[in-house]
Amino acid sequence: MRAIWYSDQGPATDVLTLGESDEPAPGPGEVAVLVKASGVNPSDVKQRAGLRGPMSVARQIPHSDGAGVIKAVGEGVDPARIGERVWLFNAAFKRAHGTCAEVCVLPSEFAARLPDDTRFEEGACLGVPAITAHRALFCNGPISGKTVLVTGGAGAVGLLAIQLAKWAGAHQVITTVSSPEKAEAVIAAGADEVINYRRQDVAEAVDAVTEGEGVDHIVEVELGGNLKESIAILRQGGVIATYGSEAERTPELPLYDLLFKNIQLVTIFVYLLKVEQRVDAVHDINRALREGALRPVIHDVFDLADAPLAHECVEAGNKVGAVLVRI
Repeated sequence: MRAIWYSDQGPATDVLTLGESDEPAPGPGEVAVLVKASGVNPSDVKQRAGLRGPMSVARQIPHSDGAGVIKAVGEGVDPARIGERVWLFNAAFKRAHGTCAEVCVLPSEFAARLPDDTRFEEGACLGVPAITAHRALFCNGPISGKTVLVTGGAGAVGLLAIQLAKWAGAHQVITTVSSPEKAEAVIAAGADEVINYRRQDVAEAVDAVTEGEGVDHIVEVELGGNLKESIAILRQGGVIATYGSEAERTPELPLYDLLFKNIQLVTIFVYLLKVEQRVDAVHDINRALREGALRPVIHDVFDLADAPLAHECVEAGNKVGAVLVRI
């Protein structure tokens, strides 16, 4: 089978190799999927670059997300799943066979049925971003009637979080962006209020659009860089659900500021969710897809031979939505 792999960490154009590889066979509890599209996430790019620790395998076929059709099943998996359209997640987390190949083998529970009306390219946008968005929104229970702030709303997680928040009945969804182009994208996703953090004071803007009430829940892409203003705009008993902190990797924690407002700080690492959390996320994501409430945004699609360009596109940091590799 054709596949992309790397045996050393480093720049995409230096270490990513396109070639023929032995097709893996599914073991007990696994499925083999004929991959149609592979999703490229920041975590995939950072792992390849060496920014997330050393390699866990000798040769890595990258990318944890994708979509395709089950072509074979291992022992213990219902043969009726053969031919099923699926979206994939967690494929490359501490495993050698990611989705950037013609065939991917992974545990059957990481291959979720893809709704009939959802294209493979859209299915490959789910996985890490959609499950992260779901967990960040619902980590403290339902959000119906609440005011939600999604920081970095034009990112893959942010766009899906906006849509899921609206689907789940949030009273008001506010988001931050860095450009007018990104503002257009989040408005299309359903955001009620948009704040350009490069031109506006976020705390003042939130105070204005909430009439001084603040927000109940923050889906946070940058914990350290935003923590001071997040505490200022959260209501008593509010929640910060964070999945990143790149600008400030080791943020100082103002404990008493959090304590005196009874703020909950929840961290989200999608690869290590509990089974029930993952099951709930898949159920809700598929339901939102079927109801037409969730429409993944695709920034660009690259051919398999151009996988290094897909990685560089993610690294550039100016994308709106998901970056995919067409298998």
